[in-house]
Amino acid sequence: MTRPEITGRKPGGLTQTTAEVPATGPPEVPRAAYTIAEFCEAHRISQSFYFKIRQLGLGPRECRALNKITISDESAAEWRRATTILVRAPVWRID
Repeated sequence: MTRPEITGRKPGGLTQTTAEVPATGPPEVPRAAYTIAEFCEAHRISQSFYFKIRQLGLGPRECRALNKITISDESAAEWRRATTILVRAPVWRID
């Protein structure tokens, strides 16, 4: 291969022009639902605590489709409002 200073071409060839074009992927789809693991991570609670509050009937509403459990954004927001109200109410204890 000839040296760029002899041929007068820029070193690197086509890689420079393709590097200038910004890489765009598909548009980001807004989240519609959480898995239990994603819900716990987003709300900074452990999965064991999630299952405890679910057993007490204090967890968010769940959608069960086939073998998958999801929690919608609306259910998560409703759960946050309900637990905020619970914090203002008398203290409840989970053993």
